[in-house]
Amino acid sequence: MVNYIIITGGVVSGLGKGITTASIGKILQLHGYNVTAMKIDPYINYDAGTLRPTEHGEVWVTEDGGEIDQDLGHYERFLDISIPKYHNITTGQVFNAVIEKERNGKYLGKTVQPIPHVTDVIKQRIKRPAKEAKYDFVLVEIGGTVGDYENVLFLEAVRQMKQEGERVVFVHVTYVPVLDALGEAKTKPTQHSVKLLREIGIQPDFIITRSEKTLDNVRREKIAMFCNVHEDDVISNEDVDNVYAVSLLFEKQDFCRKILRKLNLRKDRNNLASWEKFIKKIRRLKNPVTIGIVGKYFDIGTSQLSDSYISVIEAVKHAAWNNNMKPDIKWIDSKIFEKDERKLKELEKLDGIIVPGGFGLSGVEGKIATISYAREHNIPYLGLCLGMQLAVVEYARNVCGMKGANTAEVDKKTPYPVIDFIPEQVKVIRESRYGATMRLGAYPALLKKGSAIQELYGKNKVFERHRHRYEVNPEFVGELEEKGLIFSGKSPDGILMEFMELPGHPYFVGTQAHPEFKSRPLKPAPLFHGLIRAAVKR
Repeated sequence: MVNYIIITGGVVSGLGKGITTASIGKILQLHGYNVTAMKIDPYINYDAGTLRPTEHGEVWVTEDGGEIDQDLGHYERFLDISIPKYHNITTGQVFNAVIEKERNGKYLGKTVQPIPHVTDVIKQRIKRPAKEAKYDFVLVEIGGTVGDYENVLFLEAVRQMKQEGERVVFVHVTYVPVLDALGEAKTKPTQHSVKLLREIGIQPDFIITRSEKTLDNVRREKIAMFCNVHEDDVISNEDVDNVYAVSLLFEKQDFCRKILRKLNLRKDRNNLASWEKFIKKIRRLKNPVTIGIVGKYFDIGTSQLSDSYISVIEAVKHAAWNNNMKPDIKWIDSKIFEKDERKLKELEKLDGIIVPGGFGLSGVEGKIATISYAREHNIPYLGLCLGMQLAVVEYARNVCGMKGANTAEVDKKTPYPVIDFIPEQVKVIRESRYGATMRLGAYPALLKKGSAIQELYGKNKVFERHRHRYEVNPEFVGELEEKGLIFSGKSPDGILMEFMELPGHPYFVGTQAHPEFKSRPLKPAPLFHGLIRAAVKR
């Protein structure tokens, strides 16, 4: 029988519930259980596809073409599994399903209400993974915080699941702040958060406290007393040097066995050795490799948001660790090079450069200037999606003599549209259908034998995930290749350019795909491995 672990959050958002959920899943997996995870996003958007990265962080793309909250990326990386798009539930999806059923007469004339009709759809969606595959555990993270108006129906649905006899464990993640003026950890926010949860009818089985330092016994006793849990069921989740070590932090507190005891489960195979070895290895690494990520989704108000490129950052880490190097990642706003080209010399301090994906006009010329500098000064370069497209634009302009070459996304009147719409996208954009209409999910590419790309992958056919509307314009491929650029991976019909490289350069590689979505801590993405290998040589 499947077991559900429901993870809720309190006090403030951004506590790291996604990492916490992934870490719980990892320890269960390492103890011999088959685990998957789901994310509930209470926003009314149907999916994350139309959200700006600075609004909600990176948009994660699933193998089957879902545009999802970035937490699914944490689940996939930690658990080393591919998670389908239906493992994400939004308010928009739920309401859409209810209204569709009502319009089709499925409710037989009844008055359609939040309870039971909306909550029934939520429960059906939560239970779907266990019906389609055999899982011991389904972890369900509910986004936002307890007390948010938009969360109420999701919390009510999981409360009903417990009441109806499903095997459910509730885990509540809260923040325990330390006020500078006092120097003392305060538990009152946690108490109020749990009070709100209990008013809804949910008593947490475990409380995980997020804090800078390990929760002391005084605070643990206080939380246990006022939140109606056993002291042993208050789990400290203090800041650690590496997010992949959170699982071991939980293991140290015997969290997995405590969960198993709540559910009267006895099977317990401890397979933590490989994960412990991995964490010990990366903690020993001393020699840094410096990689600059030149993007534009870093600033939001006066803050910097690394979450916009979280999968790229993690893929760099995975590859660096695999090459026995300590990753030193620099975030660079491409717009600074548009204001002052002299600042391009700062790129000399880097061992490698990545230009990731993105949309719109802002910062594009700064990225092109970056790519030109990397090409001319032999700095290892990896272009992802837009990063490959702009590398083609730069090469067309500066090597092929196509003055004014550009992507049609930026300049519709360019004389040389070396990057243009995928044909089927023209009608989509004309009709303003932006949600879930890009080229999404995993697509095959055939690799050129003997190319650097083929050597890195070690195979002739690969599947990588995509998220884009524009492609290299086939009309210009011949001229670009005549001038030395190699398109070393193409779609099976030969029309779409999936990978490119520049012979004679230490590492000048691009892909229309997003290989960062398949990078794993113990299995880095090949193109990132190649970048780090070249960066180490530099």
